[in-house]
Amino acid sequence: MKILKYLLFLLLILFIAGSIYIATQDGQYKVETSKLINAPAPMLFREVADFSNWKSWEAWTQIEGMDLNVAGATSEKDTVISWQAEAIRDGRIVTTAAIPYSNIEQILKTQTIIGEAEGKITWTFTPEDEGTRVTWKLEGNQSFKEKLAFTVQDEELAEVFLPIFEQSIENLEQHVTRKMEAYSINVDGVTEHGGGYYMYTTTASRMGEVNTRAASMIEQVKLYMNQNNISISGQPLIIYNQRDDRNGTTIFSAGVPTPSQVITPAGSEILNGYLEPQKVVKTTLNGHHKNASEAWERTYRYIEENGLIVNAQGQPFEMLITDPTKIDNPALWVTEIYIPVE
Repeated sequence: MKILKYLLFLLLILFIAGSIYIATQDGQYKVETSKLINAPAPMLFREVADFSNWKSWEAWTQIEGMDLNVAGATSEKDTVISWQAEAIRDGRIVTTAAIPYSNIEQILKTQTIIGEAEGKITWTFTPEDEGTRVTWKLEGNQSFKEKLAFTVQDEELAEVFLPIFEQSIENLEQHVTRKMEAYSINVDGVTEHGGGYYMYTTTASRMGEVNTRAASMIEQVKLYMNQNNISISGQPLIIYNQRDDRNGTTIFSAGVPTPSQVITPAGSEILNGYLEPQKVVKTTLNGHHKNASEAWERTYRYIEENGLIVNAQGQPFEMLITDPTKIDNPALWVTEIYIPVE
């Protein structure tokens, strides 16, 4: 009988000691992963803020039995994404705050065998030279029951979530890259372009640098027009004065249409030109301007296949239908190509 009492007393001591040990362990936890993604911050922010996009890249759905559901407006405060699964705990994420295009705050709640656990999620989007650094962080405090549960498990909480976070960010990068790389080319055929006056500045360049250089040149022209109260009457143009596709070089003018002739002062870098009305073959490129060379090739092929002749005296040009500075996804950029024909 005494031995039994001693054993019970010993077990009580071990229980109390174990409870004290567990209670005194640091219950704070933080899971964090970060990746530099070659994409603009607004696009990445919207991809994460809109829960309806999550099925395309988050790693939870790779776990068997996973079923995601989105409730509420897809990209606003109090939006909820929840899941039910056989292999993992049920749970939900609620968006509590969002600062476009830099920060999103969320609450993660999961149902476990010992009750509901809660943590705070923070997303940050930091622009850098090579793109945007996306950081995904989960932090919180474990209850006594949670610390006890993870004491008897092989993995700590951070070890459970970190692989999911890392794979999700990898998937996010691939998903956004695919979105940005999408493009289409359509040769619309022969049409008449009415021409007109335009303000412009000219430079020589490698073909691969045209898009970047033209953007700054167009802004320069727009600034000049604004300062001198010159009206804008159309979309920006890139006019190819000389184009050597074989060697990849060009002399081009980047300009903005204006409704009438403008006399500029002597020595001005910004000049006024006139684009003659001309018969052209028009092609529409939807997507990044880096695909323009393919669009030009298709247009020349169309001209040849249809027995047309390029007008060597004409002025081939591109019209930028969308403003790349205002649309962050290149797949949504629209460029029209016009090649004069006889």
